[in-house]
Amino acid sequence: MDYPLKSITREGISDAAAKAELYRDLNDPEEAESICRDILAIDPSHQKALRLLGLAITDQFLGVGVDRYREAKEIFEKLVDPYERIYYTGLMYERRAKAQIHAGHPPHSLLPLFDQAMACYAEAEVIRPSGNDDAILRWNRCARLIESLKKRLDESLLSFPTAGTPLI
Repeated sequence: MDYPLKSITREGISDAAAKAELYRDLNDPEEAESICRDILAIDPSHQKALRLLGLAITDQFLGVGVDRYREAKEIFEKLVDPYERIYYTGLMYERRAKAQIHAGHPPHSLLPLFDQAMACYAEAEVIRPSGNDDAILRWNRCARLIESLKKRLDESLLSFPTAGTPLI
């Protein structure tokens, strides 16, 4: 049995976007994603729905190959505002790296993702709206995470047995 999708009304887009935001806040990104797709079926360039959809997808990152990094990046590239486009792309790289941390990827393999995120944040900082320090806050968080990763890497190297260990 087929269950065709139903369309929301144009008048309901604003309320639907608010619901998508609420579902993200409730840590239910799949619901938020579904609502954003309903909005974008009516208004494919709706900026808030694009932003929320990209964020909902990044909320679902697990640090594995099936994560939809490319899809999130393509969605953020549709944002019209140059600041938002580069800022949210940086956020996608940062969330990708964080997901990979939680998945147990080796710290040294995550540095290129943090570098990409921080390059985006540096670019966003230059063109940010007055009083908007979000890119700086994200940069600082990445810098702190990198320092933490470096300490973990240094500690693991110090505890690595070398003397008297046969090479295989």
